[in-house]
Amino acid sequence: MLIAITRGISPRIHQCELTHVEREPIDLDRAWAQHRRYEECLADLGCKVLSLPAEPDLPDSVFVEDTALVLDELAVIMRPGAASRRPETASIAKALTPYRKLSHIEEPATIDGGDVLRVGRAIFVGLSYRSNAAGVEWLRKIVNPYGYRVEGIPVAGCLHLKSAVTQVAADTLLVNRACVDAELLPKMRLIEVDPSEPSGGNALWIDNSVVYPAAFPRTLRKLQDAGLTVRVVDASELAKAEAGVTCCSLIFEALQHAPLPVR
Repeated sequence: MLIAITRGISPRIHQCELTHVEREPIDLDRAWAQHRRYEECLADLGCKVLSLPAEPDLPDSVFVEDTALVLDELAVIMRPGAASRRPETASIAKALTPYRKLSHIEEPATIDGGDVLRVGRAIFVGLSYRSNAAGVEWLRKIVNPYGYRVEGIPVAGCLHLKSAVTQVAADTLLVNRACVDAELLPKMRLIEVDPSEPSGGNALWIDNSVVYPAAFPRTLRKLQDAGLTVRVVDASELAKAEAGVTCCSLIFEALQHAPLPVR
């Protein structure tokens, strides 16, 4: 069974952290409605959705992806790059405790989960405004015993690594080459975002389907032309908070027994 942890939108979302976009008014009612439909889409794709209550005093807290990396063997609780976001991790750690043992990134390391792209046993960490080299080293120390390889990869012109590149099939990545050097990525089939849609690199791959924002129709057509099954969602309000479709969920397998470290 796939578990999808989500969280309600804080009424203070308009005070969210921003790095690469100008602040715009966010229609809360519309954002809430879009988020509910997003959760319904996850459920339609076979996820058991665990929706946590909103954190009213934490503006960015709907973006649960940034708080943790969930592997089969354990969950790594992140240390977000924005200090205002670090209190978000406590409730996520509590929610993950029934499913995984936990490890924690510690200072001076910082990592946002949005900077973490896992492709099989390889984990790529964006070196961005939010994630630093110490974060790469700390994550490597935690996951190497389980057979994972961790590499840092520079990111420019966008918030997170997964703003620029996401996995959309077992053998395929969606990428914006303007923000990340594709030569540093796994040797897989690449679908490039349409040049007119530079924010179109974020997609959510679930059980052979791709959840993708309606705002990028030209890149959407590229995904469909590549033979991918795409579920289109309207994520326009949270996009004003610099969010993509991966940001609002933590998706993982519910396992009976966690695998042991590699000996």
